[in-house]
Amino acid sequence: MPEKPLTIATYAAGASLAAITLVYVFAPTYLIDSESNSARKKGVVGLTNTANDCFINSVLQALAGLTDLRVYLIREVHRRNIDQSWVYEEIVEDPARRTNPEWKIQSLQSGIVTKGLKNIIDALNERPIYRKTISAASFVRVLETAFRQRISRQQQDAQEFLQIVAERLCDEYHAGRRARQAARSKGTTVRNVSGDPSAPVDGDAVEERLAGLALDGQGSDTESRPTDVPTIQAQPPDEDDGEEDGFPMEGAYESQIECQVCGFKTKPIQNTFCTLTLSVPQAKSSSLNSCLDGFFKTEYVDDYRCERCRLVHAKKLFEAQAARATSDSAKEELRLSIEKIQHQIDTDPENTPPGVQLPELRLAPTCRIAKNTRLTTFPKVLAIHLSRSIYDSHTSQKNLAKVTFPERLSIGGLLSQNKYKLLGAVTHKGSHQSGHYESFRRQNVNVPFSTTNAFQPSGIYTPSANLTPAATPSPSVTPSHKSTVPSPVASTADLVSRPSGDASSSVSSQSEITTTSAAANGNPAGHLSPRLSVKERDNDTVSLKSVAASARSTLSRISQSTKNGQSDSPLKKKSTSASERDSTSTSRPSGVRRRRPKSSDRWWRISDDKVKEAKTSELLGMQREIYMLFYELERENTAES
Repeated sequence: MPEKPLTIATYAAGASLAAITLVYVFAPTYLIDSESNSARKKGVVGLTNTANDCFINSVLQALAGLTDLRVYLIREVHRRNIDQSWVYEEIVEDPARRTNPEWKIQSLQSGIVTKGLKNIIDALNERPIYRKTISAASFVRVLETAFRQRISRQQQDAQEFLQIVAERLCDEYHAGRRARQAARSKGTTVRNVSGDPSAPVDGDAVEERLAGLALDGQGSDTESRPTDVPTIQAQPPDEDDGEEDGFPMEGAYESQIECQVCGFKTKPIQNTFCTLTLSVPQAKSSSLNSCLDGFFKTEYVDDYRCERCRLVHAKKLFEAQAARATSDSAKEELRLSIEKIQHQIDTDPENTPPGVQLPELRLAPTCRIAKNTRLTTFPKVLAIHLSRSIYDSHTSQKNLAKVTFPERLSIGGLLSQNKYKLLGAVTHKGSHQSGHYESFRRQNVNVPFSTTNAFQPSGIYTPSANLTPAATPSPSVTPSHKSTVPSPVASTADLVSRPSGDASSSVSSQSEITTTSAAANGNPAGHLSPRLSVKERDNDTVSLKSVAASARSTLSRISQSTKNGQSDSPLKKKSTSASERDSTSTSRPSGVRRRRPKSSDRWWRISDDKVKEAKTSELLGMQREIYMLFYELERENTAES
C-alpha cells in the first residue's frame, strides 16, 4: 500500500515539470494563435488612405488573398533573379506591337511591376499581433515609373486600376518569356550555373552514399563494406523547365459568326482577357449566372452582309452577264472570273478572289447572323467586373440592381466543368460619380508547397511539384538493433493502460510490416537494410510533443483514479462505467489528436486601415454593393480554411 501514494507523487512531479515546460515554451505561441484571443487575430495589415486611395487599397487587398497570384509572383521574381542579367537587357520586339519604344520593352522585360506587386502583397500577408497599417505609395511610384506618367488621386474606378495592373503583369510575363526564348535560340546558357552546395544533386548517388554511411555507423566489418562508395556530384540545372505556368489571371474566349442563310461559319476570333466585364441588367434583381449567360449567349444580328453570300451574289451576276455577252473575249473573261469566284467560295469565302472586281458592297444582299462566344482558356484566377454604369444622352448613373452570386461557381460544359471558389470581393457604396470602396478577403490557409524528390533537379515551373505534403515520401530511420535506452515515445505509451494482447499484436504487426518492406526492397527476410544507429541520436529524439502527451496522459490518469476512489455510490459507479464505455467506443490510437474542424466561413472586411471579421453570409448579402468578384480555380487536395 505505501507504494501507491509514492507512485502518484512521482507522476504528479513529472506532470508538474512537463506543465512548466509547456507553459514556458508554448505560451507565447498560444497567446497569438488561440481562438479566445480574437482581438489580436482580427488584425491583417491595413492600408492608409491619404488622398482618395480607396480604389487602390481595395484592389490590393483583394489581390493579396489570391493564392495562385502570389505563387506566380514568387516564381516569376525568382526566375528573373536566377537567370543571367543580360537575358532581359537585350531588346526583343513584340510581333503584335512593333511600335513600342525601347524603354517600354526594357521595362516590360525587367518586370518592375511584378516585383513591386510582390513586395506589397508580401507586406499585406504578414500576420501582425497588433494593429498595423502601411502605405501603397511605394507601389504607386512603381506604376508611375513603369508608365512614365502620374496617377491621378481623384475619384477613380477600381476596375480601371485593376485592369491596368493585370494587363501590365500579363505583358511583363510575355515579354520575359520572349526574352528567354530568344536567349535559348542563340544556344547560350540562360540560367546561372554555380558550384555551391545548393545545386541539384544526383538522387541515386545520394542513396548509395547514405547506405555506405549506415554501414559505417553499425560497426560492420570492412569485408562487408562496399569497396567503392560513389561521390555525390552536382548536376547542372536543366535549362528547359518544361511548359511554363502562364499568368494566372489570363484567360481566352473565342467568337464565331454563322450565317443563317447559307450556313457559313467564319474563322473563330481569339480574344484574351484579364478581367471579365459583365453587364448588369436594368432590373430589380439578377444573378451572376444570368450575367454570364448574357455574355456568352448566342446573339442574333440582322442586316449583316455575309462574305460568302456576297460571292454567291457576284457569281450569279457574272453568269447573267456572260449569258448576255456577244464577244468571245468578254465571255472568256467572265468565265475565268466565275471560276475564280467558285474556287474562292469552296476554299476561303472570307477573302475576295485575286484579279476579280466584285460588285459594290452596298449591292450585296443582307442576311441574319448568329454570333457565338465561348471560353476556351479558363484562368486560374477569374476576376469578374459587374458593370453598373447606365449612360444616356446627357447623364450617367449607377445601376442599383441586386445581383446574387454564389460562393462556388461552376463554368464549362458537362465534360469539361471547372469549379471556382470565391476568395475576394470589392464592394462600392455611393453614386456613379463618388463613393467608397471596401474589400473582402477570405481567411484561407494555404497548403505548403513541396517537391516529390528534393535530391533531383527542380526548375521554377517543375511539373513534379506536389501540393500534398502527406503524399511526399520521407526517409525513415529504424534501428537495426534494439536500444536499451527507453525513448520518450515508448514512455508515453506505457502511461496509458492497455490490454497486453493489443500490445503484443501491435508489436507483431510492426515486425510483419518491417519484414515485408525489407523483402519489397530486395533484402532477404531477417536481414534489415542498413540504418543509422539509435545510440548516436538519443540526445536528438526528445520531443516536446512527447512530453506534452505524457503530461496529458498522466493528468488524465490521476484525475480518473481520484474520481474512482471517491465514487462510492451506485449512481457514481454507474455513470463512471457509462463514461468508460463511451470512451472505449470512441477511442483513438495513441499519439493521434482530434483536429478541430477549420471554418471556411471567416472573412476579413477591410476598409483602408479599418479591419474587422466578417462571415460569408455578410458578403453574400451585399447584393447592391458588389462590384468585383475574385474566384480561384479549385483543385484536389486543397486546404480548407
